[in-house]
Amino acid sequence: MGTPDFAASTLERVIEAGYDVVGVVSQPDKPVGRKREIKPTPVKAVALAHGIPVIQPIKIRTDYEELLAMKPDLIITAAYGQIVPTAVLDAPKHGAINVHASLLPKYRGGAPIHQAIIDGEKETGVTIMYMVDKLDAGDMLSKVVVPIEEKDTVGSLFEKLSVAGADLLLETIPPLVQGDLTPVAQNEEEATFAPNISREREILDFTRPGEDLYNQIRGMNPFPSSYTTLEGARLKVFFAEKVEGNGTPGEIIRLEEDGPVIATGSHVALKLVDLQPAGKKRMDGQTFMRGVGQALTLGMKVGVES
Repeated sequence: MGTPDFAASTLERVIEAGYDVVGVVSQPDKPVGRKREIKPTPVKAVALAHGIPVIQPIKIRTDYEELLAMKPDLIITAAYGQIVPTAVLDAPKHGAINVHASLLPKYRGGAPIHQAIIDGEKETGVTIMYMVDKLDAGDMLSKVVVPIEEKDTVGSLFEKLSVAGADLLLETIPPLVQGDLTPVAQNEEEATFAPNISREREILDFTRPGEDLYNQIRGMNPFPSSYTTLEGARLKVFFAEKVEGNGTPGEIIRLEEDGPVIATGSHVALKLVDLQPAGKKRMDGQTFMRGVGQALTLGMKVGVES
């Protein structure tokens, strides 16, 4: 049971390991891109490529009879996107487990990779746990720690965790089936949450410290992406470099060959080096400075309220 790329790579590895995947459950297909074309979810695409039956209930809480008819011995979920009802969790002989991209009980919820980077964490990981009818709260079976590097983004960390999670899952299934694992309860007092990123959280507030903004930018690259405004038009920011500099928050304090330097609420300024101006393609800082950047002047301000 899964939906995005993180789950798709996990499904691929389970298939490659020789397990008999009797069915796949994924979220309903949605329109993507500017043309709003309906495309299969990444997990569905993998399943179809391997001739595996796929079901896509709008609400798994009430529409699960087709899943139960498959009579699975084990249910594996990875970023499925819906809370699975007890009737489904109790059906398999070996239970239902979840591959979650955090070191539980930290970062329960739908955006654990984003939130770990936004919070400036130095490490995260993957936890495999039994599923219960409550968000990411089941007993834990295994964990693996993955360092977060200074320049990691959601994209790069996503790839690392996809590999680590699939490796951990394949290590966990045999002792789980044999009854050789002892589940460990989560400490509810240590639980934190990582809700899906709202549009309001994408906005860069340059009155905040530069370090925090740097982490916010990395924690939303490549999706959903953070942004500010320039002359009233949206300017997406995918990456920045931390540099020294002081000025009024949001003020352009230097114009360098590879990007404009923006003052923040601390002595850490940000050089914007990976951007996407409104109506244009994503570009590096040098390309930006040769085009849109030609109209910039020192003292000009960026910011949603500018």
